Amino acid sequence: MKKRLFFSSLVLAVLQMPKQACAQFNDPRNYENTPMGTNQLELGYTYAHANASIDASLVIPGAKLDLNQGIVDYTRYFGFLHRLMWVEAGVPIAGLSGSISSTNIQNSVTGTGDSNYQLAMLLKGGPALTVEQFEHYQPSTTLGVSLVITAPTGSYRSDKILNLGSDRWSFKPEIALSHPFGREQKWEIDAYANAYFYTDNISYHGKNILREQPLPGFEGHISYSFNDNIWASLDARYSFRGSTTWMGFRRTIRNRILY
Repeated sequence: MKKRLFFSSLVLAVLQMPKQACAQFNDPRNYENTPMGTNQLELGYTYAHANASIDASLVIPGAKLDLNQGIVDYTRYFGFLHRLMWVEAGVPIAGLSGSISSTNIQNSVTGTGDSNYQLAMLLKGGPALTVEQFEHYQPSTTLGVSLVITAPTGSYRSDKILNLGSDRWSFKPEIALSHPFGREQKWEIDAYANAYFYTDNISYHGKNILREQPLPGFEGHISYSFNDNIWASLDARYSFRGSTTWMGFRRTIRNRILY
């Protein structure tokens, strides 16, 4: 009889985002091996005070926004060609309120943000294992790849400045290397290289076209596991390019962020 595992987790975070918003971090330890048949449900909450909405690449000059965001995320792990693969789907539910300095604009909006979908695979160090086989598995260096697609399913009105959706598709391919080390392999270092690609928003603030260049970046994470359920990490990301064009205006994103 096959065993089915169901993992659930609750993630809480309070963030004070920088004035120049950045592309979101990935989580550390994203590319660890996991038994086939595992189902994971994740419930998360984030608070952010910034000048950008859920889509952190879209900065609103002069804005002071408060974002309360929850997320429901489901992941399913399975085997393919003797390697571990997984699919993931998530949707944010958020409330956004704020104002824009030197104007009379003040508003709030509540609803769903853009949903995202991921397909990922471990190319090295991630054999597809049953629950029984996984009991004897020794963690090793893993090499993984993934593709995340964000669909414009969030609430969006072209005549409003504050929106939870972005009214455009985005695609993020990624390659990742993870290496456990130290006594009992409690330490782990992760290195990710990825890039965001965006379609045009053809109804930005009415009938304007918002166009953004690809936004490549590198991430590094070092984490320590206190036990099987608790770990802490230090995270850094560097992004470059990603210029945004709107009505002839151009803005370039360059981020060096350390958390």
